[in-house]
Amino acid sequence: MKLVGKVAVVTGAARGIGRATAERLLAEGAKVVISDIAVELLNRTAAEIGPADNVVAVPADVSKKSEVDQLVATAVQRFGAIDIMVNNAGIAPVVDFLDVTEELLGRVLDVNLKGAFYGTQAAGRQMIAQGIRGVIINMSSINSGLANPNVAPYAMSKGGINQVTSTAAVAFAPHGIRVVGVGPGTIMTEMVAGAFVQSAGNNAILSRTPLGRYGEASEIAAVVAFLASDDASYITGETLYVDGGRRVLNYVMPAKD
Repeated sequence: MKLVGKVAVVTGAARGIGRATAERLLAEGAKVVISDIAVELLNRTAAEIGPADNVVAVPADVSKKSEVDQLVATAVQRFGAIDIMVNNAGIAPVVDFLDVTEELLGRVLDVNLKGAFYGTQAAGRQMIAQGIRGVIINMSSINSGLANPNVAPYAMSKGGINQVTSTAAVAFAPHGIRVVGVGPGTIMTEMVAGAFVQSAGNNAILSRTPLGRYGEASEIAAVVAFLASDDASYITGETLYVDGGRRVLNYVMPAKD
């Protein structure tokens, strides 16, 4: 129970890594505001993961600054403060590089990159106003530094998120606010089980992962909880990759059928 008395906001929390993160933060004693655009699923998730005294569902489209600002304001209204902001919401359309349209590129950057920026800015501004030495955690990806032409807009957005993390960490350091990132590898969520696996193939994915398996959403949530806690009090500006060894591999591993 390392987060007792803390208030956290998690975007993209109706399912997958976001939901697992909200569950872990609740288990560590935090009160959590979860957000998503899938309103019905969001409300169902809130009812399933904790009592109304500890978890509140607030629908928001992170591509709109006004809605992110209101999300943070609602967290403060409901629980009195914001100590932890997890910018997790994102989309990852699989499409050939030459088939990326202006509309698709704009949508991915709006949700993934601008959404993380708006969340970092809004949370940082509120933390500074309240004198809270908080933590902002941005969900990056191994694709932030690897070249996969089938998810070019996604990869570009995640590379940008790393700069949101590093620049905000320097900007907020005088206020005692830490900004860190988490870069998941191939995590078995609904998003990965769908288009990612279908486009890359199971054997291809496992062949590039030294640990030889997919990660679990709970494993990412555990890292988020660590970074949000005082155990990580001297870590800021860094993105921690949780990828089963994929980034350090410069060749493929034989996959087990």
